[in-house]
Amino acid sequence: MFTKRLMPGERPKFPKKAIITAGMPYGNKNLHFGHVGGMFVHADIFARFMRDRIGKDNVIFVSGTDCYGSPILESYRKLKESGYEGTIEEYVMSNHISQKETLKKYYISPNLFAASALGRSGEIHQEVSDWLFNTLYEKGFIKKYSSPQFYDEELGVYLNGRQVIGKCPIEGCTSEHAYADECSLGHQYMPTELINPISVLSGKKPAFRDVTNWYFVLDECIDELKEHLDYLARNTNTRKYQIKIIDEFLKKPVLHVQRKYIDNLAELEAKLPAHTTIDDEKKSSVTFEFESLSLRDEAKQLLDSLGIFYRAGKTLVPFRLSGNVEWGVKVPDKEDLKDLTFWVWPESLWAPISFTQTYLESIGRSREEWLDWWNSEESQVYQFIGEDNIYFYSIAEMGMFLHLLNEGGLKLPHVIANRHILFMDTKASSSSDIKPPMADELLEYYTPEQLRMHFMSLGLSSKSTSFKPQVYMKEEERTGVDIVLKDGNLLTNVFNRIIRSCFYAAQTYFNGRIPKGCVSEDIRKLIEEKVLEYELHMYNHEFHRISYVLDDLIREVNKYWAGRIRIADTNNDEALRKQTLIDCFYACKVIAILVHPIAPSGCEMFREYLNIDENLWNWEHIFEPIEFYTGDLDKHEMKYLEPRVDFFEKLEWQYEKQ
Repeated sequence: MFTKRLMPGERPKFPKKAIITAGMPYGNKNLHFGHVGGMFVHADIFARFMRDRIGKDNVIFVSGTDCYGSPILESYRKLKESGYEGTIEEYVMSNHISQKETLKKYYISPNLFAASALGRSGEIHQEVSDWLFNTLYEKGFIKKYSSPQFYDEELGVYLNGRQVIGKCPIEGCTSEHAYADECSLGHQYMPTELINPISVLSGKKPAFRDVTNWYFVLDECIDELKEHLDYLARNTNTRKYQIKIIDEFLKKPVLHVQRKYIDNLAELEAKLPAHTTIDDEKKSSVTFEFESLSLRDEAKQLLDSLGIFYRAGKTLVPFRLSGNVEWGVKVPDKEDLKDLTFWVWPESLWAPISFTQTYLESIGRSREEWLDWWNSEESQVYQFIGEDNIYFYSIAEMGMFLHLLNEGGLKLPHVIANRHILFMDTKASSSSDIKPPMADELLEYYTPEQLRMHFMSLGLSSKSTSFKPQVYMKEEERTGVDIVLKDGNLLTNVFNRIIRSCFYAAQTYFNGRIPKGCVSEDIRKLIEEKVLEYELHMYNHEFHRISYVLDDLIREVNKYWAGRIRIADTNNDEALRKQTLIDCFYACKVIAILVHPIAPSGCEMFREYLNIDENLWNWEHIFEPIEFYTGDLDKHEMKYLEPRVDFFEKLEWQYEKQ
């Protein structure tokens, strides 16, 4: 059902079909380095690998611009104040086109990069949203609740999520930005819990007015989600930190009260509704645990009346589906609730289903085939996200999908959550004080393949890691080799040198042809060992470990070539030169297959010079000799390689630096 945990010595098995999704950037911005390096590159590497591994017709990679949501409304409002005359659709469209172009520059290769509000993908997204809402409503998993919404009394307007800022009420949260009902770290809470709220429109403290909306009863799914989490922990390769974060939310509702606010604990306990007291003398707070949200809310009212400050703990709360902003996907009219729109987070969770249907239709297939991709035992959905979104994808999405179809729900995706990619050791974002470099801007200093190699190597599967390009450092801070160039040098220097040497030797000594012969056993063993290591790390989405495997393999082959050719040239040993060329062309062929998902442009150039068709990338033949692809090597002509031609290029300033 999922990407299972492997036993020692067991080779991974990949599904026959795969959907790969990448988290959607908001439609109010161009892409910065974190969008590309923190998630898109990893999703693309895996999508390209899967195309090579199971066939490109068996892989659909989708993503798109998240067109709705309060960040977009707020950005558009500010833009209008500064004189922008376009519509919000035109504003979002311009950003969508910009995002699409940036991804293309980085060789990010979705089958469809759509937009949730625009064109045919927007129309289909509305239809899918209707279907999903109606399905869950009819099953009894959607209910309406009245809850307070922030209201700016000075301006006479309701405030959307990003028009209110305050402090996150969740115990231990370190977020610098908390909004109406979620903070920048993804914690969910009710608006009334936000600490010290301020309207960004008037700068005043907002009031509350009750508003009725639709909610998915996520809090009622806790037992099913616990069972699902237990399955993930025991049977799959889901990242351990990801499982820990999910588990933190699957707790009973609690309130934390610092001891300094408690005059008499026994008296307070007697006043509280049914609860369990957790009194650890080593901690500065006393924790009160409740069996339900209603009991916790009753306790909050009591504490408020007593003037006792408290913080809530992580737990599941009803997941809000609707809101009253005009710019949004329309919610089906039900009962007495009319003219509502979906809150952006829920509809962005099922947007990949909409985009899958849009893509199928665009290639002349039935939209109904989406179930063959999302719900078949022969297929698997892989969702690449950032760690801030674990709550939404690994909890809220799972809760809804569990109840979407009749028999056991929709098959649950395999979520791959990357840790934060920092900038100069600091978390940078468009909404923080530290602004991240834009993705397009980085291409003024590095090639796409250098950046792809570097981003892959950062180890985001297990830890937050800093992006430290020397071009953004002060001159006195630049010591040693630029880390981006260092990772890229494996291709631009070492692998590039081996490939060129093989071609030049073939042109000089063998009439531009690869000599016939069997590959040495030592090279065969080395190749098989590294291919199996690479395969395992790709299966586990441990991309930084792939960079270690490639580094070991490429440098070992380079050392093999240099040592043996030196001897062959010194002794004019034609047999040794021939065998070395046979071995290294074979090694370069296999290495190119491994590097192809990471640095596709340089590898495609290598394939073209070999004069071999795209069957080269087919993993079923990865251990085959080159004549498997070419036929009789005596008759196979390779493209002539001119002097100083690079398969993996550098920018001009990088050549000058060296």
